[in-house]
Amino acid sequence: MFLEEYDVIVVGAGHAGSEAAAAAANLGSKTLLVTMSLQNIAQMSCNPAMGGIAKGQIVREIDALGGYSGIVSDRTAIQFKMLNKSKGPAMWSPRVQSDRMRFAEEWRMMLEGTPNLDFYQEMVKGLIIEDGKIKGIKTSLGVEIRSKSVVLTNGTFLNGLIHIGEKQFGGGRAGESAATGITEDLVRAGFEAGRMKTGTPPRVDGRSLDYSKMNEEKGDAKPDKFSYSDLTSPLTHQRSCYMTYTSLDVHDILRDGFDRSPMFNGRIKSLGPRYCPSIEDKINRFADKERHQLFVEPEGWNTCEVYVNGFSTSLPEDIQFKALRSVAGFENVKFFRPGYAIEYDYFPPTQLKHTLETKLVEGLYFAGQINGTTGYEEAASQGLMAGINAHLKVHEKAPLILKRDEAYIGVLIDDLITKGTEEPYRMFTSRAEYRTLLRQDNADFRLTPMSHEIGLASEKRLRRMEKKLSESEKMVAFFRETSVSVAETNPILEAKETAPISQGDKMFKVFSRPQIDLVDMLKFEKVKAYVEENNLDQEILEQAEIQVKYSGYIEKERNNADKLTRLEEVKIPENFDYDKIKSMSIEAKQKLSKIRPVTISQASRISGVSPSDISVLLIYMGR
Repeated sequence: MFLEEYDVIVVGAGHAGSEAAAAAANLGSKTLLVTMSLQNIAQMSCNPAMGGIAKGQIVREIDALGGYSGIVSDRTAIQFKMLNKSKGPAMWSPRVQSDRMRFAEEWRMMLEGTPNLDFYQEMVKGLIIEDGKIKGIKTSLGVEIRSKSVVLTNGTFLNGLIHIGEKQFGGGRAGESAATGITEDLVRAGFEAGRMKTGTPPRVDGRSLDYSKMNEEKGDAKPDKFSYSDLTSPLTHQRSCYMTYTSLDVHDILRDGFDRSPMFNGRIKSLGPRYCPSIEDKINRFADKERHQLFVEPEGWNTCEVYVNGFSTSLPEDIQFKALRSVAGFENVKFFRPGYAIEYDYFPPTQLKHTLETKLVEGLYFAGQINGTTGYEEAASQGLMAGINAHLKVHEKAPLILKRDEAYIGVLIDDLITKGTEEPYRMFTSRAEYRTLLRQDNADFRLTPMSHEIGLASEKRLRRMEKKLSESEKMVAFFRETSVSVAETNPILEAKETAPISQGDKMFKVFSRPQIDLVDMLKFEKVKAYVEENNLDQEILEQAEIQVKYSGYIEKERNNADKLTRLEEVKIPENFDYDKIKSMSIEAKQKLSKIRPVTISQASRISGVSPSDISVLLIYMGR
């Protein structure tokens, strides 16, 4: 049946697997995507949304690199919001509410339209490993499919176990079987495995809710979009979400079920996501809080199914139902299905290289929840990078590794392989030390040229990015070179209650004031004329504004990043024997020997390795 050998086999068709398969195939590798259900490609297993704090930056980066997540998100969005607009642009984060069914359908259509990509529906039961190299996969029907590389993106399916109250049963998610066999093969090959937990809230019938008792949450008045390409357009109309709150009465009902909760009776021993806790975890950890927010999110344009964001739970279904009926607006709620928790296998990501290739088995890559992450966006970005690097390795080309000052994706992967994670890892802006450089608005400037160089981002993408960069730089130069008079400037400054000028000055200096924004600058006739003459769109105007107002911060971070780069260039020999260094701490030797950092910079980020250990290492290496 499969007589030929594939370049890349991707196991699992969630967000990570879909991006991995698309990337490898678009780069020219003969690729096979294997999944237990072709009907559930890119399924939104949890909330029907893409983006959010830091996650929105990741989706923009995926798009800038030539991935599909941004395009699919735009085409299937029902609401768009730019979060954190009251803060500086380093914190701005795009987010869309999605139509769950259309999202999966659009992903499948895009994958089916991707050349070099084949599909196969069956469970993968094992791996073919020979002499430390991956050679293919084995399916539940005994079919062996040979491949030069394999990308594992198994999500929550590896020995998945679902919990609802005192009931538990095997499953990768509601209504789907768990995957068995792969963990056992990997452990036999020498990999360390662990268990993690995540959860999901009940889905309810929107027709049974009273929205008049909730706060309406509308999308942006002027919605933007994720993709930098011209393949998508901003929304012209949107659906609202709603917000309501739990209460002390709700908390009391939930506590009544604690004795039957798998979280509290010992059935669940693995750690769940710290930053997306279950409702029972929230009321237990934050007992002083009288209420918690619940976001009521529609699942699509036309469906009445609703996602109750903030009510993730594994409590018995009768407790879930009783508690929700005590929430304002939910008095007559009808359930589509209860919430549940799921435990699954993962593999500590310190067992990976920066390419996401495993250290133990050549040609084998891990991406997504198998690495201990949580979230569609984190998974998709890892899938994209694993797919790219699997292709590059098979074709004997240099890998693509994103540094911490180049992308949130670079921060994510470096965090995982250098520090590991003992709880589901979620990306935040605070994890990135260079977040002023890694803004959502400039992901195309940062990443499209390098993606084009390896053959993924198209020529059209590159030209579009270069035009945007050129036009925004020209506008910044216009502000630097153009003067304004006292008479035309002071009325604008006084209206904003900021000190007037006593003599003419450059526009750049006026625009740099924190009280002055783009709307104010467009009141100058010279600016208005320049924008009209050059037919500049909002994207270029916004980019120019950020470059003017944050030039000092951007320059400072760039200088700091350049210092880091110098340490990144100091390579550590691959088989370096840390035990030979007498004056290094035992903990540092153990950590360095286990993680095998590639550079001095990576070594300095390992927990337990002190600055003095790094100094000793540099001296020993003759630096």
